[in-house]
Amino acid sequence: MNKEEQVMAEFRDLFNKMAWLNKQKMEERLEGYQSSEAHCIEYIGGHIDANVTKLAEAFYMTRGAMSKVTKKLMAKDLIESYQKPENKKEIYFRLTLHGREIYEIHEALHQSFRERDKAVFGQVTDAQFDGMLDFIETYRQHLDNEIKKLGIVEL
Repeated sequence: MNKEEQVMAEFRDLFNKMAWLNKQKMEERLEGYQSSEAHCIEYIGGHIDANVTKLAEAFYMTRGAMSKVTKKLMAKDLIESYQKPENKKEIYFRLTLHGREIYEIHEALHQSFRERDKAVFGQVTDAQFDGMLDFIETYRQHLDNEIKKLGIVEL
Protein backbone atom coordinates (compact mmCIF):
# COMPACT_ATOMS: atom_id res chain seq x y z
CA MET A 1 0.00 0.00 0.00
CA ASN A 2 1.50 3.34 -1.02
CA LYS A 3 1.22 6.45 1.15
CA GLU A 4 -1.74 7.85 -0.80
CA GLU A 5 -3.69 4.62 -0.31
CA GLN A 6 -2.64 4.53 3.33
CA VAL A 7 -3.85 8.12 3.92
CA MET A 8 -7.23 7.39 2.32
CA ALA A 9 -7.62 4.12 4.26
CA GLU A 10 -6.74 5.91 7.50
CA PHE A 11 -9.22 8.74 6.78
CA ARG A 12 -11.98 6.16 6.19
CA ASP A 13 -11.06 4.23 9.33
CA LEU A 14 -10.89 7.42 11.39
CA PHE A 15 -14.26 8.63 10.12
CA ASN A 16 -15.90 5.23 10.67
CA LYS A 17 -14.51 5.00 14.21
CA MET A 18 -15.68 8.50 15.06
CA ALA A 19 -19.16 7.81 13.62
CA TRP A 20 -19.41 4.51 15.50
CA LEU A 21 -18.29 6.06 18.77
CA ASN A 22 -20.68 9.01 18.46
CA LYS A 23 -23.65 7.00 17.16
CA GLN A 24 -24.82 5.51 20.45
CA LYS A 25 -24.94 8.85 22.28
CA MET A 26 -26.60 10.53 19.32
CA GLU A 27 -29.27 7.84 19.07
CA GLU A 28 -29.94 7.94 22.83
CA ARG A 29 -30.29 11.71 23.04
CA LEU A 30 -31.99 12.21 19.67
CA GLU A 31 -34.27 9.18 19.75
CA GLY A 32 -36.92 9.35 17.06
CA TYR A 33 -34.84 11.56 14.76
CA GLN A 34 -32.80 10.39 11.81
CA SER A 35 -29.23 11.58 11.40
CA SER A 36 -30.19 13.51 8.26
CA GLU A 37 -32.92 15.33 10.21
CA ALA A 38 -30.54 16.28 13.03
CA HIS A 39 -27.95 17.57 10.57
CA CYS A 40 -30.55 19.54 8.64
CA ILE A 41 -31.69 21.10 11.93
CA GLU A 42 -28.05 21.86 12.72
CA TYR A 43 -27.63 23.63 9.36
CA ILE A 44 -30.83 25.67 9.66
CA GLY A 45 -29.98 26.61 13.25
CA GLY A 46 -26.55 27.83 12.21
CA HIS A 47 -27.44 29.69 9.00
CA ILE A 48 -29.68 32.68 8.44
CA ASP A 49 -32.14 32.39 5.55
CA ALA A 50 -31.58 28.70 4.88
CA ASN A 51 -33.57 27.52 1.88
CA VAL A 52 -33.95 24.29 -0.08
CA THR A 53 -31.19 25.24 -2.53
CA LYS A 54 -28.64 26.03 0.20
CA LEU A 55 -29.56 22.87 2.10
CA ALA A 56 -29.33 20.70 -1.02
CA GLU A 57 -25.89 22.11 -1.81
CA ALA A 58 -24.67 21.63 1.75
CA PHE A 59 -25.74 17.98 1.81
CA TYR A 60 -25.02 17.13 -1.85
CA MET A 61 -28.65 16.25 -2.47
CA THR A 62 -31.11 17.24 -5.13
CA ARG A 63 -33.52 20.05 -4.32
CA GLY A 64 -36.38 17.57 -4.66
CA ALA A 65 -34.89 15.23 -2.07
CA MET A 66 -34.17 18.12 0.29
CA SER A 67 -37.71 19.41 -0.18
CA LYS A 68 -38.97 16.05 1.13
CA VAL A 69 -36.69 16.35 4.18
CA THR A 70 -37.90 19.88 4.96
CA LYS A 71 -41.56 18.83 4.61
CA LYS A 72 -40.90 16.02 7.07
CA LEU A 73 -39.25 18.46 9.50
CA MET A 74 -42.20 20.85 9.19
CA ALA A 75 -44.65 17.99 9.83
CA LYS A 76 -42.70 17.21 13.03
CA ASP A 77 -42.89 20.91 14.02
CA LEU A 78 -39.10 21.27 13.99
CA ILE A 79 -38.86 23.98 11.36
CA GLU A 80 -41.18 26.54 9.85
CA SER A 81 -41.08 28.31 6.53
CA TYR A 82 -41.18 32.04 5.98
CA GLN A 83 -40.84 34.57 3.19
CA LYS A 84 -39.28 37.99 3.13
CA PRO A 85 -41.61 40.91 2.33
CA GLU A 86 -39.36 42.00 -0.55
CA ASN A 87 -39.13 38.48 -2.05
CA LYS A 88 -42.33 36.47 -2.06
CA LYS A 89 -40.84 33.90 -4.43
CA GLU A 90 -38.20 32.42 -2.13
CA ILE A 91 -39.09 30.23 0.85
CA TYR A 92 -36.74 30.14 3.84
CA PHE A 93 -36.63 28.00 6.96
CA ARG A 94 -36.03 28.65 10.65
CA LEU A 95 -36.25 26.46 13.71
CA THR A 96 -39.39 26.27 15.81
CA LEU A 97 -39.12 26.16 19.59
CA HIS A 98 -39.10 22.36 19.40
CA GLY A 99 -36.49 22.47 16.63
CA ARG A 100 -34.34 24.78 18.76
CA GLU A 101 -34.46 22.20 21.59
CA ILE A 102 -33.22 19.47 19.22
CA TYR A 103 -30.55 21.86 17.91
CA GLU A 104 -29.32 22.54 21.47
CA ILE A 105 -29.16 18.80 22.27
CA HIS A 106 -27.22 18.19 19.07
CA GLU A 107 -24.80 21.03 19.82
CA ALA A 108 -24.26 19.76 23.38
CA LEU A 109 -23.43 16.33 21.99
CA HIS A 110 -20.86 17.81 19.62
CA GLN A 111 -19.36 19.78 22.51
CA SER A 112 -19.05 16.58 24.55
CA PHE A 113 -17.27 14.92 21.59
CA ARG A 114 -14.86 17.87 21.37
CA GLU A 115 -14.19 17.57 25.11
CA ARG A 116 -13.54 13.84 24.73
CA ASP A 117 -11.06 14.50 21.91
CA LYS A 118 -9.18 17.40 23.56
CA ALA A 119 -6.51 14.94 24.70
CA VAL A 120 -5.44 14.58 21.07
CA PHE A 121 -6.14 18.04 19.67
CA GLY A 122 -4.40 19.70 22.62
CA GLN A 123 -1.12 18.14 21.46
CA VAL A 124 -1.35 19.32 17.86
CA THR A 125 0.83 22.32 17.00
CA ASP A 126 -0.37 25.24 14.90
CA ALA A 127 2.02 24.16 12.15
CA GLN A 128 0.52 20.66 12.15
CA PHE A 129 -3.02 22.08 12.03
CA ASP A 130 -1.98 24.38 9.16
CA GLY A 131 -0.52 21.45 7.22
CA MET A 132 -3.66 19.34 7.72
CA LEU A 133 -5.95 22.23 6.78
CA ASP A 134 -3.89 23.00 3.66
CA PHE A 135 -4.15 19.38 2.55
CA ILE A 136 -7.89 19.25 3.23
CA GLU A 137 -8.49 22.48 1.29
CA THR A 138 -6.44 21.26 -1.68
CA TYR A 139 -8.29 17.95 -1.73
CA ARG A 140 -11.68 19.68 -1.28
CA GLN A 141 -10.99 21.94 -4.27
CA HIS A 142 -10.03 18.92 -6.35
CA LEU A 143 -13.26 17.10 -5.42
CA ASP A 144 -15.32 20.25 -6.04
CA ASN A 145 -13.84 20.44 -9.54
CA GLU A 146 -14.65 16.77 -10.16
CA ILE A 147 -18.23 17.31 -8.96
CA LYS A 148 -18.59 20.36 -11.22
CA LYS A 149 -17.43 18.30 -14.20
CA LEU A 150 -20.35 15.96 -13.59
CA GLY A 151 -22.74 18.91 -13.73
CA ILE A 152 -25.04 17.35 -11.14
CA VAL A 153 -24.56 19.61 -8.13
CA GLU A 154 -23.89 23.33 -8.20
CA LEU A 155 -21.07 24.29 -5.81
